[in-house]
Amino acid sequence: MPTRVLIVDDHARFRMSARRLLELEGYEVVGEAGDGESAVAKAAELRPDVVLLDVNLPDTTGFDVADRLRDSGARVVLTSDRDASEVAPFAADAGACGFVPKGSLSGANLARVLA
Repeated sequence: MPTRVLIVDDHARFRMSARRLLELEGYEVVGEAGDGESAVAKAAELRPDVVLLDVNLPDTTGFDVADRLRDSGARVVLTSDRDASEVAPFAADAGACGFVPKGSLSGANLARVLA
């Protein structure tokens, strides 16, 4: 059974690209959200295995959303255009299992973080 993913990013173009890339690599993208409140609601509704979560959202930060999803059962992977050294050290504190830079997003890199 493929890993079910919710993509959260305020840029529709990134969500579309990430969806295509992950689906081609065997992931099942079950939904998308463009802000933190929608992300929390969709995670509760869709029950994904993984939430790919942008650090910069229009209504909150990905760190805050990750903390709110801590008990959801979903594994959170943060993503951003920012340098990994600015984000990765704070991922675990927010309840995320890791970080994948947007420019390095691939099924293999997502699997590596989830392992």
